[in-house]
Amino acid sequence: MIRDHFRVLAVDLSSGRGNVLTLDGRETYIGGSGLAALLFDKFGQPDQPWDAPEQPLIFTIGPLTGYFPLMSKTVCAFKSPYHDQYAESHAGGRSALALRFADLDALVVTGKAPTPACLAVGNHHIDIQDVHYLWGQNVDAAGKMLRRMYPGSGHRSILRIGPAGETGSAMAGINVDTYRHFGRLGGGAVMGAKNLKGIVIEGDAAFSLPADKAYRKLFEDVYARMTTTDMMSKYHNLGTAANLASLNELKALPWRNLQQTSDPAIDGVTGERFADDTLLRNAACAGCPVGCIHVGFMREKFMAENQYLYRQVAYDYEPIFAAGTMLGVTDAFAVLGIMDVAEKMGLDVMSAGVALAWAAEALEKGLISEKEAILSLKFGDAQAFRQAMHHLGKGTNDFYRLLGQGALKAAAEYGGEEFACVLGQEMAGYATGEVYYAAQALGFRHSHLDTGGYSYDQKHDDQNVDKAVAFLVEDERERVWLTSMVSCLFARKVYSGELLDECLQSVGYDRLAGQMAACSAGIQAKRWQLRMATGYRPKQITIPKRFHELTTWKGKTDPAYLDALLTAYATAITDLAQTASSEGKES
Repeated sequence: MIRDHFRVLAVDLSSGRGNVLTLDGRETYIGGSGLAALLFDKFGQPDQPWDAPEQPLIFTIGPLTGYFPLMSKTVCAFKSPYHDQYAESHAGGRSALALRFADLDALVVTGKAPTPACLAVGNHHIDIQDVHYLWGQNVDAAGKMLRRMYPGSGHRSILRIGPAGETGSAMAGINVDTYRHFGRLGGGAVMGAKNLKGIVIEGDAAFSLPADKAYRKLFEDVYARMTTTDMMSKYHNLGTAANLASLNELKALPWRNLQQTSDPAIDGVTGERFADDTLLRNAACAGCPVGCIHVGFMREKFMAENQYLYRQVAYDYEPIFAAGTMLGVTDAFAVLGIMDVAEKMGLDVMSAGVALAWAAEALEKGLISEKEAILSLKFGDAQAFRQAMHHLGKGTNDFYRLLGQGALKAAAEYGGEEFACVLGQEMAGYATGEVYYAAQALGFRHSHLDTGGYSYDQKHDDQNVDKAVAFLVEDERERVWLTSMVSCLFARKVYSGELLDECLQSVGYDRLAGQMAACSAGIQAKRWQLRMATGYRPKQITIPKRFHELTTWKGKTDPAYLDALLTAYATAITDLAQTASSEGKES
């Protein structure tokens, strides 16, 4: 049913009560990223720490969720334990469709449960169960128990955390339906601070589609573009793991804590190697026909000799970079083994892998010892990194607890800030050049998908600061429209502005169609205003020396150009935030 307002379920874990709110703002905030900003503005406590019970944990979907292919993501918003500022993380799985079938545009969780709990919500019910017996259990064990407690499939989504979330690690993610994650910036720790081991969203209501032929024809056209053209086929075939060989050839792939950007040993961890040796099957998020989730297998001896345990581990480019090349591990099965431990611990594998790479170099340089690391961490030693990933998730000692707050925080204590590979948070796997380094370091989510900065580096040889910053601002604005829909960003080449207008009109959102420029600009500015209100100061961000030392196919990093980009982009971000503040005062 098309509504001009948002239908939001707000649950207070402290009281165990919830209620459904109706909020205006559809034509301004759309859904997804926009709705998350609206809800944080309403429920958030900018002056309180991230783990204050009253801070909200927000999940939002968009107006096209359930209506069209790849409108399959959920936006999770919270005050981050990583930097104590407003943050977003995005995930697929079944959560978006489950919220749609529960007739909800958003779920907002506040308060703190008196004992470890699981929250289950649907169209007509709220259920909070004491699950103290799951506290300390890894993600797999918790998932198995929650599936028994809440049987069903299809429109049911199960979110849970592992030990990393319980111990407050800023690298703790939220596992969504086993193979997807709200990975970055510590959403799992926010759940842990609320004594919330799991969330079950049960899509137990009806969801009607438009009955007219125009909608059906448009759906068929969009579906065909997603499944029969070359635009999306790469995501199904090798997937993003195909990037490993090409980035290595470009001298843009981080190796051994970014001490190299290329290595002949790449053959052991290419997308082709993973597909040939480890690929078990493809999977897809609910509402997606592409199937970009690549599930590999690994086997280990179990208990007695000649008895084996087979495990399934999802992989794509970023986890392979973080658990593979960044750690100098060049065997595909060994990389899956490191990922598997990160999954069980409930860690964001990107942040965890990059942090452990820093630890290995710090140990190599004598800044830490085996007393802190507990074991000898050496690049290429997969078994040592598996054990270290366990210690990082559990927070075994003071060193691992500090490292779990970020590599730069550990470096501030032990030294080694110059080789901490942090761009706002632990870097993504693109050593493409100055525009990308500035883009991730200052970007709203500190994500390589905030903008196409990594792509800009590969297409532009000039050093035009104004042109590059204008691109970053405009590209972010266009992506904000998609993350407010909420579309998977893999579909950004399919979902042009014109096509999105058609989709909105076909399901009854006539007044939203044609408003992309105005709405996305407003949401973009609002998000930055919320970041600033919670303490973000982009002009104070610096980039570690390691990035100044890099040599790629374009040559050595130009520190002067990088510094100019940082200054200009920080100014642009500040101006955006001030625009939102000014408009708020006028209204």
